[in-house]
Amino acid sequence: MTTQIRKVAVLGSGVMGSGIAAHLANAGIPSIMLDIVPPNPKEGEDTTAKRFRNRFAEGSRKALFKQKPAPLFTPAVGDLIETGNFEDDFARIADCDLIIEVVKEDMAIKQKVFARVDEHRKPGAIVTSNTSGLSIRGMTEGRSDDFRKHFAVTHFFNPVRYMRLLELVAGEETLPEVMQTLHRFGEEVLGKGIVYGKDTTNFIANRIGVYGMMKTMQEMQAFELSVEEVDKVFGPAMGRPKSAVFRTADLVGLDTFVHVANNCYDTLTHDEEREVFRIPAFVQSMVDKGMLGSKSGQGFYRKGKDADGKKAILSLDIRTLEYGPQKKVRFDSLGAARGVEDVRERVATVLQGDDKAARFAEKVTLSVLAYASRRIPEIADDIVNVDRGMRWGFGWDLGPFETWDAIGVEKALARMDELGIEPAGWVREMVSSGRTSFYAVDGIEDTFFDIPSSSPAVVPENDRVLRVAHLGRGERKIKETFGATLWDMQDGIVLLEFHTKMNSIDDDIIAMMHDTVDIAEKDFRGIVIGNDATNFSAGANIMSLLMAAKTGQWDAIEKMIGGFQQANQRMRFSSVPVVTAPRGLVLGGGCEVTMGGNAVQAAAESYVGLVEFGVGLIPGGGGNLQLLRNVYGPFAADKEFDPSPFLKKVFLTIGMAKVATSAEEAREVGFLGPDNGISLNGDFLLSDAKERAIGMANAGFRPPRETKFLLPGPSGKATFDMVLYDMAQNGQVTEHERVIGGKLATVLTGGQTSPSTPVSEQQLLDLEREAFLSLCGEEKTQERLAHMLQNGKPLRN
Repeated sequence: MTTQIRKVAVLGSGVMGSGIAAHLANAGIPSIMLDIVPPNPKEGEDTTAKRFRNRFAEGSRKALFKQKPAPLFTPAVGDLIETGNFEDDFARIADCDLIIEVVKEDMAIKQKVFARVDEHRKPGAIVTSNTSGLSIRGMTEGRSDDFRKHFAVTHFFNPVRYMRLLELVAGEETLPEVMQTLHRFGEEVLGKGIVYGKDTTNFIANRIGVYGMMKTMQEMQAFELSVEEVDKVFGPAMGRPKSAVFRTADLVGLDTFVHVANNCYDTLTHDEEREVFRIPAFVQSMVDKGMLGSKSGQGFYRKGKDADGKKAILSLDIRTLEYGPQKKVRFDSLGAARGVEDVRERVATVLQGDDKAARFAEKVTLSVLAYASRRIPEIADDIVNVDRGMRWGFGWDLGPFETWDAIGVEKALARMDELGIEPAGWVREMVSSGRTSFYAVDGIEDTFFDIPSSSPAVVPENDRVLRVAHLGRGERKIKETFGATLWDMQDGIVLLEFHTKMNSIDDDIIAMMHDTVDIAEKDFRGIVIGNDATNFSAGANIMSLLMAAKTGQWDAIEKMIGGFQQANQRMRFSSVPVVTAPRGLVLGGGCEVTMGGNAVQAAAESYVGLVEFGVGLIPGGGGNLQLLRNVYGPFAADKEFDPSPFLKKVFLTIGMAKVATSAEEAREVGFLGPDNGISLNGDFLLSDAKERAIGMANAGFRPPRETKFLLPGPSGKATFDMVLYDMAQNGQVTEHERVIGGKLATVLTGGQTSPSTPVSEQQLLDLEREAFLSLCGEEKTQERLAHMLQNGKPLRN
């Protein structure tokens, strides 16, 4: 059978089909995406032309380049998607190792498609369906033995690039090696989190998630809560995404949501809570009126104007189906949880309240926990698959059983008894046996309560998974300060972890960067800079910078900036290799730390940029030099090269505060080099970075030579000044932005140099530091810094 998947056929080019093809392209896997020939040609249209016959598939491919959020890491990867149609190109699936069906959720249509697949697929090719709940037995009825042995469900979640969950479901005859291949491909190539479901309606995540949403709608009416109140309760306060309940429903589409709920109601005749899946009258009325959410422009929310005529997001009154301004939501229980960073403590804090919001949250949450417990082993074999399904598929911070642990298993059971909510019997048996949590730590390993054996079992994870928590349990701490910790990763590699708020760069982190080089050069073979946090680093500590600027502490600012520059330079020229491992937000100083290493191993979902211009500054930790070195460096000392196009690219990247929205795009911009690595699975990031550091050390690492730059000096600066003058005259930039741009141009063109005189890295750093300090003294810059600190976004003027 196929063990290496090198090319994939995607049958169906709708939202899910094109999204799957796009993510295959993100992973470097070529695909052919097929769809039907348009059934209703216009009069006089040439129905034999490929342009007509491939219209659906090709139209979906082109739409990928316009969608927001972008399904492709970068437009360039879209070239890996070929298109065709079912009539002319079906035989081409014989070239594919994996065939994914993504046609309409209709059993008859799927059976017809699979009959053709059975005819054209090569022996051993794996065939999967993206169905959200149709039975495998029904879909494979009448198919060959080889087909049934190589068939499974691969249920992706939308949007495919951003939703981590991939549910795998085997049929009765599916070969174990097929599931192993799909697991490895999904986890290691596509970067997905794998969950194993059963051949039951809506599998794991949709079964529990839709139950939770329907229960929420049921209880909100009993508690007389508004749409915005419900979303405030079941948002970040309860460890849920900001889209909460009703914004999520709008994004998914109410027609899709109703279809999934109806599928549960129609097929789950044995479910003791089947009636929860009955569509509420107000939801059905919304669907009948075409109020389908984002796709129709109105759902539970819509854009409109408030009482003052200003643009606003209006919310729906579910009793009247009319829209009005959102009311300010205030509950003491939510207020008490606002400053609690640990999600487990935050959830417990909300549920400990005694107001209406707390009672509502408790009733819904405990109902969902009990329901999830009763679904094992019907929909999954263990609690791990259920928890992962909800975290990866619905964006919950904690799965049901992790939430239960946060509340306290015995405490939750007692409240369930008081509220008349019945959990599964195995939960009470677990507590009776003396175990009071679903999860625990045994040595350095995470364990969970295994229901069949009534004993602890190790949480299954790929060998490439490496987390800071694992290092902490192994007593591998070398040094710790308030802002950073140095860990022994073993095999001669150390990990420098930042842990300030948003991992912002401050004096403490800068000092630890210097200490890390000292320690590593003496006792180790390599350095990794990374962490487990959502964001690598959102930049410098704006509060401390603003306070220093306001009080005229210029020496302190210069010391901090100079120290940060030299810390990044020490990482660059250390005698041991330094690998940076960014993920999430990699902005400002975080971007400078990333570019300061000898190699980068980035998470695919990294958002990288030098964004200082937005707060009235230019990069101050070496970012101008680093980006210039990345973009122009290989040619910087060659007199045959004109530096102008390179300088323009760097100037525009910094001056427009461009943020690359993926690691692949960061390569194109210049923040990453072409030989830097990308980890699609974020759980593998630290392990991959460690292996890169080991490889560099084993290969006889030598630090790079300093780059010398031939730069135009004042003549080049004059060119930028003319452009900035014209932009100011046309209202494209403010006078203050013109000043910032002039300072940036001075640095990039080398200051008072000549085109034939090499400029050193230290000279560029000195120019950068001088420009940064002068901008800190600008009143407009301080206004921008204050606005950013207060509002979390740059001032637009």
